[in-house]
Amino acid sequence: MEFVNAGRQFESDRWLSNIGDKNKMGGLLFGTAGVPRSARTASTVDGIERIAELGLDCMEMEFVQGVKMGEVAARLVGEAAARTGVKLSAHAPYFINLNAQDMEKVRASQSRILQTARIAALCRAESVVFHAAFYMGQSPEAVYETVRKHLGEVLDQLEREEIQVCIRPEVTGKSSQFGTIEELVNLSAELEGVAPCLDFSHWHARTGKFNSYPEFEAVLLQVRQRLGEGALENIHIHVSGISYGKKGEIKHLNLEESDFRYRELLKVLEDYNVQGMVICESPNLEEDALLMQAACRGL
Repeated sequence: MEFVNAGRQFESDRWLSNIGDKNKMGGLLFGTAGVPRSARTASTVDGIERIAELGLDCMEMEFVQGVKMGEVAARLVGEAAARTGVKLSAHAPYFINLNAQDMEKVRASQSRILQTARIAALCRAESVVFHAAFYMGQSPEAVYETVRKHLGEVLDQLEREEIQVCIRPEVTGKSSQFGTIEELVNLSAELEGVAPCLDFSHWHARTGKFNSYPEFEAVLLQVRQRLGEGALENIHIHVSGISYGKKGEIKHLNLEESDFRYRELLKVLEDYNVQGMVICESPNLEEDALLMQAACRGL
């Protein structure tokens, strides 16, 4: 499907002229959740090419409505990533609930994670991100044990298939969803091959807090204390503007239209020498990714 927008491409190219040498960025890699809006088409390969043209560093492939990429296409994506130096991750389908009461739904959820991981590995992606579960009226402690068991089964299958991607359950934005910082850090400590996807915007929306330097710092210290320094040297972060209410996340916004203090987050990441991917989920995608990249370089 063609997705050409000459006006947006021109605007993004003006950003590109101000970027400079990528090596000045340090250990953080900035990119988009999905194909940039200014890409020539909506294909993953064209998205990778556009990321490279913009001077960005990474892209998360959005399989949120299902993994619809075959093996041949995935290998072409991997070749494009290797050629351009663009790092990849993948977001698994939204239709995952490892705490479903129906075991058929649990098995289908596990299958979706596995299917994403198989294709992601062929694409040379480093991580698979997903929303793990809903509480379904149960205690967080009981849900944690269920998720740990069912995710452990996924990891066992990946080991049997010798698929080496990092499995990253995501911090979720609503109180009905499994995925607090503590839950994901504990899962990562107990299950080899698991690491958290730290969605700081979701955490701000869910708590109504965690939107300042000391609060962002507290999250990093919690991760480092429980998982070690290496967890901060290979991190995966989601950032966007965010709209929220009493029950948490409502929708994503562009950064400058939100109260999210992304500059303070970037300062904390810089001060702690954090390395890894920062994926922008704002509606304007590459514009906010470039905004964060430029802000980071200005620190």
